[in-house]
Amino acid sequence: MGHIYESPPPGAAADRTIPQQWEQYTAAEHNVWDTLFARQAQLLPDRVVPDFIDGLKLLKMDEPGIPNFERLSARLMKTTGWQVVAVPGLVPHRDFFEHLANRRFVAGRFIRRPEQLDYLQEPDVFHDVFGHVPLLAHPVYADYLQAYGEGGLRAVELGAIDMLARLYWYTVEFGLIRHEGGLRLFGAGIVSSRGESVYALDDPAPRRIAFDLKRVMRTKYRIDDFQQTYFVIDSFDDLLRQTLEADFAPIYAEVARLPELEPDATRV
Repeated sequence: MGHIYESPPPGAAADRTIPQQWEQYTAAEHNVWDTLFARQAQLLPDRVVPDFIDGLKLLKMDEPGIPNFERLSARLMKTTGWQVVAVPGLVPHRDFFEHLANRRFVAGRFIRRPEQLDYLQEPDVFHDVFGHVPLLAHPVYADYLQAYGEGGLRAVELGAIDMLARLYWYTVEFGLIRHEGGLRLFGAGIVSSRGESVYALDDPAPRRIAFDLKRVMRTKYRIDDFQQTYFVIDSFDDLLRQTLEADFAPIYAEVARLPELEPDATRV
C-alpha cells in the first residue's frame, strides 16, 4: 500500500491536497491512460451498470489523455456538486471522510508505468478517476458517497473504522448490482481492471451474495488478488436508503461481538 501522510507533506495544503500539475504529464503518460481507457471502453458496455457509461459521456471523459481535474470538476460540479482533488498518496481516515462528506473525491495524480497495465497495488489516477468519477455524476450514488463520508467521521469517534472500511470495499470498490435480470459491475476496483471485469461476472470461483450490511462489515478482504466474495446490491436507491436509515452505532456494537468472516467464508 502507499504511504499514509499523517501530516501534510511539503507543498500540500492542510487537507493534504496538492496541485495536479496536469501540464507536467508526458506524452507517454497520456498514452498509458489512453491505452487503459480504450480497452476498458471496449470491454465494459455489456458488463458495467449503464449509469457508468452515461457518466463517462456526460463528463466527456472519452477525450484523449489524462483528465484535467479542474475541467473535470467543473463538469461534475454542474451535475452533482462534486469535485476531484489531487493528493500525494493515501491520506488519514479523518481527512478522507472529511473530503467525501464535502463532496470532494481525492485522487492520486500519478499514473502506472506501461509494464503495470494489468496490475498495480496502489491506486493511480486511472483507478481513481476512470474507476470512481463517472458514477459521481449519478445523483443517488453521489449522495451515497457523501453519506458514507459523513458516516466515516462518526465511525472515527466510535472506533469502527475497520467495519466501515469493509462497506466501502465491498460497494464502492468491488460492488455488483442487479440489472435487468442479471448482474452488472459498478465497483471502481473492478471496472478499472481488465482481468477483474471479466472474472467478477464470468468466473465460477467467487461467491456472489445479496448485500447484507452486517455480513459486509464482518467480512475481511484481500488487496493482493481478485475478490473471493462479491456483494450484490439491488439498486443505488436501496444502498443509499440503508445507509441513511441505519443507526450504525448499535450495528457496530453487534458486529464487534460476532466473529470476523474470511473473504471466502461459506457459512456465517
